[in-house]
Amino acid sequence: MKQLQQIFDNADQLYNLEQIDSALSTLAEQLNQQFADSNPLLLCVMNGSVITAGHLLPKLNFLLELDYIHVTRYGDKTVGGDLSWLHQPVSELKGRVVILIEDIFDQGITLEALRQYCEQEGAKSVSCVTLIDKVHGNKMGITPEFIGLTVPDRYVFGFGMDYKGYWRNAPGIYAVREDGL
Repeated sequence: MKQLQQIFDNADQLYNLEQIDSALSTLAEQLNQQFADSNPLLLCVMNGSVITAGHLLPKLNFLLELDYIHVTRYGDKTVGGDLSWLHQPVSELKGRVVILIEDIFDQGITLEALRQYCEQEGAKSVSCVTLIDKVHGNKMGITPEFIGLTVPDRYVFGFGMDYKGYWRNAPGIYAVREDGL
């Protein structure tokens, strides 16, 4: 536990709550313009995007339905592995406009699998809104259509994203120091 506290205490804060809220407001404006008349199904990608979804949804002023999907590559680790499907949406995707709410677009492996799943289930269209885009050249698949903020190629946590299962509750977005302390 002491090491986890040190990670937070020594981390670099990249964005505070005010900056995150401003980015979410901008994303909401874009979504309000594009999806006002489409009655979309929003899928919160658990666990990381639960806080993003909770702050974004009240800013949306159109009819929508909400469900969730739970796929992970990390679990309580800091390096991604194989995809693990933990929950599929209960809502019917066939013929629906689907918006995936993601916490971070890192390599794109999870997002690509989520898009394929929605398409295979018959979604009319699939878009993605992500709070964070990690800047590096090792990405695959389609870039999210709606991006809130960018971060450098460092391990980030807070505002729903975790460090070894902890610090999802950190009040902002933080990067682990490069020396790991």
